[in-house]
Formats: sequence, structure tokens, C-alpha cells
Amino acid sequence: MALIVQKFGGSSVADAQRIFHVAEIITKTYQQGNSVCVVLSAQGDTTDDLIEKAREINPDASRREMDMLLSCGEQMSIALMAMAIEKLGFPVVSLCAWQIGMATDSNHSAAHITKVDCERVKEELDRKRIVLAAGFQGVDRTGDITTLGRGGSDTTAVALAVELQADLCQIYTDVDGVYTSDPRIVPEARKLSEITYDEMLELASMGAQVLHNRSVELAKSYGVQLEVLSSFTGNPGTIVKEVVKKVEKTYITGVAQDKKIARFALVGLEDVPGVAYKLFNLLAKGKINVDMIIQSLGHDERKDIIFTVADKDSMVCARLLDENKDVLKYDHMDINTGVSKVSIVGAGMLENAGVAAKMFEALYQAHINIHMISTSEIKVSVLIDKEDSDRAVRVIHNIFFQ
Repeated sequence: MALIVQKFGGSSVADAQRIFHVAEIITKTYQQGNSVCVVLSAQGDTTDDLIEKAREINPDASRREMDMLLSCGEQMSIALMAMAIEKLGFPVVSLCAWQIGMATDSNHSAAHITKVDCERVKEELDRKRIVLAAGFQGVDRTGDITTLGRGGSDTTAVALAVELQADLCQIYTDVDGVYTSDPRIVPEARKLSEITYDEMLELASMGAQVLHNRSVELAKSYGVQLEVLSSFTGNPGTIVKEVVKKVEKTYITGVAQDKKIARFALVGLEDVPGVAYKLFNLLAKGKINVDMIIQSLGHDERKDIIFTVADKDSMVCARLLDENKDVLKYDHMDINTGVSKVSIVGAGMLENAGVAAKMFEALYQAHINIHMISTSEIKVSVLIDKEDSDRAVRVIHNIFFQ
């Protein structure tokens, strides 16, 4: 008998029909003699709908109150799923974050797990019950509800798999594995039978919506075997592990995009030591993660710094920069939310020259302008106009995988 952790995303439980379909997957795994712990996301567009409701009341609501609101989605999912499994005649219990011991820090909307004390989960599994756990949410040391950020249910699942010493952690999505690109944008995208933790981590960080990047980091740290598969098709998925066998020599593993970003430009900063420190220390204290950064060459004792942040942080970022204009001493600020980041990822870049040039060639031939570039050992990212993003993904994928 194995202990299996399963996670189902919002599209998998979007309505009553899909809930019962997932209930059958869960109970089939249980009937095979396995202990089953299931993590669920909020149904369909529930989280987005709740965010919109909050904006109607207060566009600048505190992160604590947003966590109180957004955590409702997962609680609804586990209760409805428990009712479905009860109707099928199987023993089941639904548990929220405080009941599964999901302790976090107090960084609301992007909390980090500090400890998992899942004695209650173990007790319920010992009683031969199917355990349904609310993903995405945690509890800080004061008892306040926190959330792990978008995609945090993946992290919940892996954290439980680590603590329970699970034999397998299955992440069910609306696609049947990890592809070389989003098949909804690139119909010719190929499914990968396996992928390394590092490649998956880069793809997740660059916007691929298959796995949450923190869940991949956690799985890599503790050697959790992951399988990404579809709740709709029943086909074999993609295994995420430390080392994979390369049947053919490919330069890159995949192409990803992230449209939920904002580009900030601070123009006319003083060209003196410490300016970058003051700027990014200010953003760090505001709990704002910065991604791509460019600093221009100094001219007339002035310079510009351009950087990107998640779109959800853009309002807070703009307010912080405006409130500290006298401290930072910049001339003016420019914000652009009409941008997208497109990235290529692959361990093969380490051994093959000209990969970036090939990517840039594809964009040049498609008449797509590049605003910013960033690189690491196994990825290259470009910032382009959002309206060109889908087309960029397709032309880049074609030049590498045709």
C-alpha cells in the first residue's frame, strides 16, 4: 500500500460534474489500497471573482483582509468534494489549514511555510479516511489566515508529501503533462515524458502555469517524486525528477510566457553609489519581488533604472516610489502594464552556443521588438509588448522545435 498525495486545480473542480469526476479518480486510487491525501484549489474562476469583488469595495484593500477573503474558495472546494465522496459511499474528511498544521510566516498574500504539523492528517489516514486538505492557505503564529500566493496549492501538496513521506505526489491540471509550450497557444507543442527539477523550476518561474515554482523548489530539496497529469484524459503524465535521459539532443526544453507583469522606469536618478540599494531595499521592505532589472549608462551625472514586478504588486510599488520620490531623487516614473515576458529554458544551453541568437532571430523575423533581456545558465528571457506575446511564443517554439 502506498501513500499518495493528489492535488487538483481549479479547472478540475469547476462545477458539479467535474467534482464527481475527480471524486471517482480519488476513490479509485483509494480502492487500490492506497492512503490518499488530496489538496484542492478554489473552483474555476472563484479566486478571480473574489478579487474583483474586493476591488469593487476597496481597490487598495490590506493583504490581511484579502487573505481572509481569498481563502474561502479552497474551503468551499474541499467541503463540496467531501459531500461528493460521501455520496459515493467512502469515508472522507475535509480539513482547513489550521487543522492540517500548515504554519506560515505573516507575509500576507505570499506567505512562506514555516512548519507542517500534520498529526491530524496522519490520524485520519490511519482511520482509513480520505483526507481533503485546503490548498493555498496557512495560519501564522497569531492565528491569522494567510495565503501562499497564486499557485500555492501546489506548494501545499508538496509540503504535505514531504511531511507524510508520501510515495508519490500527483499534480492534476487541465493538461496531461508538461509541454514544450502551452498547447492552447502552440498546437504543435510536444509533451515531455520527464523533465528535471531545475528545468521545471525555471519554466514555473518564467510563467509556465503547470506547477508553482515554490512547489518545485520544495520537491527538489526533499526529493519528492512529482507527476503532472490531466484530470480529464487519464493519459500518463510528465515525471519531474533530478536527472532525465535525453533521447535526442535538444537545446531547450520549453518556451513560457508571463503576461501578469508591470514594467517600471525611474528616469533621472543620481549617478552615485547607493541609489540601487535605496531603491530595491525600499521595495524589499514593501514585500515586492523584483524580476528583470536594467540600469542605463550614466549621462550628465544621471541614470535610469528599469525593472519589472508582478502586476498584482504594481499599485503598491507605484505608491511606495511616489511616497519616496524625495529620497530616491528621480526625475519622473513611467509604468507600463502592457508588457509580457517570454522565456526559453533548457539545460542544453550550457553546451551550445548561439541559443539566444536563435531566439532573437525568430523575434526579428516576426518584427517583434525587444525591450529588456535577462539570462541565467539555463534560460533567456525577453520583455516585449503584451499584444505580441502569443505570437512570440509560437515563432520561438517553431524555430527550436520545427
